[in-house]
Amino acid sequence: MAEKKKVIGNLKLRIPAGRATAGPPVGSTLGQWGLNMMEFINPFNEATKGLMGKNVIVHLQVFEDRTFAWKSLGQPVDDLIREKIKLEKGSGKPNTEKVGKITKAQLQEIAEAKMDQLNAIDIEGAIKVVAGTARSMGVEVTD
Repeated sequence: MAEKKKVIGNLKLRIPAGRATAGPPVGSTLGQWGLNMMEFINPFNEATKGLMGKNVIVHLQVFEDRTFAWKSLGQPVDDLIREKIKLEKGSGKPNTEKVGKITKAQLQEIAEAKMDQLNAIDIEGAIKVVAGTARSMGVEVTD
């Protein structure tokens, strides 16, 4: 059985799908860890070209021998909320300035899409997580 490699870093990046380059944020982050950027950039761009124009969350594990493993988690929840209610950006003062409304049905659609990545046991918990994100953006939750 192969020996398990020692993890020396866990990175979380937000990268435009299909558009990773050797420049920031990818190049500067991977460069700090001494990783071969092209070994990440080419497979990432190939794997995410279907989401072109959207941001993607990537988890990257860096190993002691300067190799790495990565996993794309798809679009961030806040991007999905903005897309669903056609919102340009969240509120700078979410408690006092509301910038939009989202229905429970829309929250459920987002929760179902992101269920495997949310810190929730069931769909009800996942909906609460997404609703919390919406509220923190200044989006009002309606029935």
